[in-house]
Amino acid sequence: MSTTTTTTRTSAVPAHTRPITVTTGSIVGIAVLGLATFFAITTELMPVGLLGTMSRDLGVSESTMGVVVTVYAAAVALLALPLTSFTARLPRKTVLVATLVGYAVSNLMVALAPSFAVVCAGRVVGGVAHALFFSVASAYATRIVPPRLAGRAIAFVYSGSSLGFVLGVPIATWVAQTIGWRPAVGAVAAASAVLAAIALAFLPAVRGASSPHIGSPRAWARTGLLSVVVADLLLFAGHYVVYTYIGPYAIDAGLDAHLVSGALLVLGATGVVGLWIAGLFVDRAPRQTLIVAVAVMAAAFAVLPFVHGSLVGTMVVAGVWMAANGTTGTLFMAAAIRTGGVSPDIAGALVNGASNIGIAGGAALGGQALVVGLQWMPLAGGAVLLASLGVVVAARRGFPVHSHTQEYLSTSSLEAITSSLAVVTTSVPTISRAIQTLTGAVVTGAVRTRRTGEPTA
Repeated sequence: MSTTTTTTRTSAVPAHTRPITVTTGSIVGIAVLGLATFFAITTELMPVGLLGTMSRDLGVSESTMGVVVTVYAAAVALLALPLTSFTARLPRKTVLVATLVGYAVSNLMVALAPSFAVVCAGRVVGGVAHALFFSVASAYATRIVPPRLAGRAIAFVYSGSSLGFVLGVPIATWVAQTIGWRPAVGAVAAASAVLAAIALAFLPAVRGASSPHIGSPRAWARTGLLSVVVADLLLFAGHYVVYTYIGPYAIDAGLDAHLVSGALLVLGATGVVGLWIAGLFVDRAPRQTLIVAVAVMAAAFAVLPFVHGSLVGTMVVAGVWMAANGTTGTLFMAAAIRTGGVSPDIAGALVNGASNIGIAGGAALGGQALVVGLQWMPLAGGAVLLASLGVVVAARRGFPVHSHTQEYLSTSSLEAITSSLAVVTTSVPTISRAIQTLTGAVVTGAVRTRRTGEPTA
């Protein structure tokens, strides 16, 4: 590209001609959003690691216990779009703090629940908070930084999501195995409450939208947004057929029950590799990358039943599955926004709702497959993933062949992605110390009074 261009309207020059100023408030705000995403994902997925312990304590089967994943996802699926539309004109800070308070209340209800029914009620409260949170968080991040840093801000927020997979669920599982699942959930409730107070004090204020663009189902179909939403729904359904019951599945494959948290940590780390790959190709080859990712997930599910007798084989194939899955969140969100069919926050709401319809359906289907047999459960998930792959291949409007770059959602810069992930990685000790501080006193007292880690059948 020529460096003698004199036209002032071109967007070819901008990135390196002027320094980008980022305020302290913006940096603190992005950090708060990243941490909030971490606790949001931890809240959503904790039951995956605690399924066996919770089911024994509450006197229900593991397949029944899987309902706590379904009701949470169902609340998100039903409420994401209407709640996002209803609150679109409210100050974003008020909405985001309210969601963090909702997470705290949800986890507190679950931690103190005397029965399975109360646990489900607490999970519904969390689902309501979740319906708003992920519809607001990404758009919020882009509003508190300069436009040219919007892609990096989104990458950071979604890195917090990956950190929830990598650290949140395994740490909660480890605490549950050490002192019990109720203190583990209670610690996350306390952390969410503290984070709500921090957000109230330090998160920059952002006004709501004056007139959000919602569009219509006909417009969603015309722009390709509907196909993105359907493919995303099917992808999450297939994934959660198995992931909901990954703890029991791994134990059945030969993993010691006390090592489930470590296995989740390893699998979560492979998901971060997928996130990094998505950052490299989300602008250059989004369609091709997504097709490969979904195909690899389906192939992994087809192989899993045949390596089930080997713990090493199961973990290797599961790692491939999770790495491929790690690419999909960024790719689907970028595809939805790029269709231009609706406002970015509404696109987030539609993808959020579709994802959780998939989670609810996948968890329910997995519960049925669990009755048939753990070993063959991945085949059911693989069939659903093939349906998602078919939509992606056929829907060239929603997933165009030619790459396209959008200035405000550019994550193709390796420097941007790696620096975002580096910030998240360096924050791991801080998050770990915070969790240790919140749970330390409980751990010390509980270990003195009782022993946990009940033997498994």
